[in-house]
Amino acid sequence: MKILVLNCGSSSIKYALYDMDDQSVVTSGGIEKIGLPDSFIKIKAKGQKVQFDAPVPEHTAGVQLIFKVLTEGELAVISDLHEIDAVGHRMVHGGEKFSQSVLLTPEVMEQFAACNDLAPLHNPANIKGVNAVKALLPDLPQVGVFDTAFHQTMPDYAYMYALPYELYSKYGVRRYGFHGTSHRYVSQRVLEFLGMKKEGSRIITCHIGGGASIAAVKDGKVIDTSMGLTPLEGLMMGTRSGDIDAGAVTFLMDKLGLDTKGISALLNKQSGLLGVSEGRSDFRDILAGIAEGNDHARLAKEMYTYRIKKYIGSYAAAMGGVDVILFTAGAGENQWEVREGATKGLEFLGVEVDEQKNHACRAKEAIISTDASKVKVCVIPTDEELMIALDTLAIVGK
Repeated sequence: MKILVLNCGSSSIKYALYDMDDQSVVTSGGIEKIGLPDSFIKIKAKGQKVQFDAPVPEHTAGVQLIFKVLTEGELAVISDLHEIDAVGHRMVHGGEKFSQSVLLTPEVMEQFAACNDLAPLHNPANIKGVNAVKALLPDLPQVGVFDTAFHQTMPDYAYMYALPYELYSKYGVRRYGFHGTSHRYVSQRVLEFLGMKKEGSRIITCHIGGGASIAAVKDGKVIDTSMGLTPLEGLMMGTRSGDIDAGAVTFLMDKLGLDTKGISALLNKQSGLLGVSEGRSDFRDILAGIAEGNDHARLAKEMYTYRIKKYIGSYAAAMGGVDVILFTAGAGENQWEVREGATKGLEFLGVEVDEQKNHACRAKEAIISTDASKVKVCVIPTDEELMIALDTLAIVGK
């Protein structure tokens, strides 16, 4: 069975075609800058990587272009679109409506669209992707896999904000969490990797990339996570502020004369590593800045790793201890400096990181703690696309 995975953003589409007989990626790639004059597509297939400019005015044209490169030209991997058995979509915000992946029926799409206010940039783009596939292949089964679904096991005392209850019942204002597909994949995979049972396990999953979040996973279920109503809450990120005093928000709105869109842009796009370092949003650039003696880069790094450590400590407390701390996503998988800064000082929890193992580990499954460490510290590369493909297979297979 062949399953196409699509991740439709506001101006991009990432894709991967899986052969589920052996769970291998047949081809993958993505379109960027949709709706702009310099849009382009990247393709990885048959051992080659190709990029070329292509006019992609909107998402239907983007999906059509992906279908074309799958079936035509030197990098074609199928002869007919009907070789695709199903499409799995990354869907961002399912609110409280979706706690698991589902077949995308008209009724489901109507419920998903009702969550648009919670993710105005992402959900409409997801809907465009689904509609684009339906317009081109109306009978092809499509499955939605929701970023928020894995976190729906949080207890009410963890997901509620201390606001008038009416704001929750009327508008759904609560903490939802994101990166759920990644947290689900790595929390399951680390159990297999370590030969542990789900029952009785206490795992802290650290998804540290451009966007970053942490989840406390007890007995295979999330009991807390760092992101909230939106992906802004929680850790300091590449361009997002993370946790901030709400009073500081209104103070800045008054001082700078900002409306809601202005303050949202400040907190989501101009803050985090970028804001503190004055121009560097990628952790690799932060490290380069530190090497150059840039004190703002040094401060950004220390703030970044300190906040990860604070969340690890708080989640260990929430679960009554921790058995496994794992790092995943771009910086989590590749930057030993992030892992070192986030775990140094946690020896009181029984955490002992092996410096040599940590420095040597890059984008591979590994234990980086010492043999004597009471807590296993691991690196587990995430694979959200495979998780989406597996969910799609399970649902379509029924």
